[in-house]
Amino acid sequence: MAKFWDRLEQTLVGLLGLCAMGVGMWQILGRYFDSSLSSGWGDEVIIYLLIWSIMIVSSQLVRQDGHVRPDLVLRVLPPQGQRWMEVLNCLAAILFLGGMVWYGWQIVETGWMLDERSPTELSFPMYLYYLALPVGSALMVVRYIIRLVRYLAAFDPATMTIGHSLHEVPADMMNAPEKAP
Repeated sequence: MAKFWDRLEQTLVGLLGLCAMGVGMWQILGRYFDSSLSSGWGDEVIIYLLIWSIMIVSSQLVRQDGHVRPDLVLRVLPPQGQRWMEVLNCLAAILFLGGMVWYGWQIVETGWMLDERSPTELSFPMYLYYLALPVGSALMVVRYIIRLVRYLAAFDPATMTIGHSLHEVPADMMNAPEKAP
């Protein structure tokens, strides 16, 4: 299931990026070769596609340990310290992203109720644009919950620690002078 989810997100982000690139190429052709092809909505659509891509791919960053976390602090802690720092990081991220889902949904509902539209000729319904925030945040919440469960129930210091801690570095390397290239 996890591989399917990863592949689905990656495919969706790739398709959104491809669409943004296609619209961008259309805009370039319109500007430089035939002004009748140029549109006022192309730049707007590119922004919508890229924002959705960014919010979806953020879930992949959580899965790959690439999202916000205290790496510098983690690297100097022993494995058990890293474990509990990761647990705290997961809890903080879940709380923060839970707020993003909640408030993001409030923004979506408001945009829907007001029938808010973009000011361009496209008149795009803004609630669809705003929806990227709660959807992307919800995807990250699920990834952080999975991480939290792993660190609480299935911690393996051989595979789940960050780099090497200072406690594992041989004493003679701690004060070794740097070699010039």
